Amino acid sequence: MTEGRSCPLAYRYQAAQLCAEPVPVSEDVVYIIGGLYGNPHALTEIERMAQAEEQAGRRVRLVFNGDFNWFNASDELFQDINRRVLRHTVSLGNVEFELANPSAEAGCGCAYPDFVDQGVVERSNRIMTRLQGIAARHPELQGELARQPRYLCLMFGGLKILVVHGDPDSLAGWGLAHEAFSAGNESAVEAWFQAMDADVIACTHTCLPVLWSGRVGERARTVVNNGSAGMGNLRADARGLITRISTEASADNAVAGHDQGNVRVSLVPVAFDLKAWLPQFDGLWPAGSDAALSYRSRIAQGTSLAPEQAVFGSVL
Repeated sequence: MTEGRSCPLAYRYQAAQLCAEPVPVSEDVVYIIGGLYGNPHALTEIERMAQAEEQAGRRVRLVFNGDFNWFNASDELFQDINRRVLRHTVSLGNVEFELANPSAEAGCGCAYPDFVDQGVVERSNRIMTRLQGIAARHPELQGELARQPRYLCLMFGGLKILVVHGDPDSLAGWGLAHEAFSAGNESAVEAWFQAMDADVIACTHTCLPVLWSGRVGERARTVVNNGSAGMGNLRADARGLITRISTEASADNAVAGHDQGNVRVSLVPVAFDLKAWLPQFDGLWPAGSDAALSYRSRIAQGTSLAPEQAVFGSVL
């Protein structure tokens, strides 16, 4: 194995098995929250957003599909993030998998593809080593993380929604990355949908957002990748993004959305308190540190991606 570029066999699963036993959801709205990356202010804003929905009469289920840890490199913040997240519905990301069950030579478990610079890979491996040291001091949280599933299948609004971290082959797969859609991965997406009885795939892991729709096997299908809930995703925009799926009112502030039957799938911004988060981040990861080199610019300024560049297929 190459640390950070390959992943353990335990990350693998078979697409045909992923939606065999969907779990019914009774709430009116589902938030799928990938890539919180240990940002407590983003979590607070997401909790506020859910509370506002509840006050408007809409019940909300929060689903965290991995990598809710990353920048939270202190005992206090590690405990805070995990205790708050584990109150909700959770599936593992590669970060949580490696915190709960460290794999020999896996590094960060990110399975970075060739287009990612080796410096990024090495820095991520060192970030993981630092976090693993903190997690080892909290075995009760490690144990709770180890009990979480690698994927979920939800039945919501008459649709089967597969919630994964990476893609339908691997917990750390990059087959549903923005870069994969830009390169033309339609055949792979169609093959995954043909192999399993899912209407929607909701993923994260690869850090940039995607909203794709098309028809496979005479059925409408959707892929939604929220990029990151805990740091900026779009051009000159430091807000995070989550996936909001609802049978009730749509989100007025969505950056992209798509109707599938009576269900609305949207990418919704998380306007967390950046002025509070940046000094806290800098205290944990000062200038020149691994996380600062890899992520601070994006946290402060967002990316170069325009909102329309997140949309693929026949999304309207």
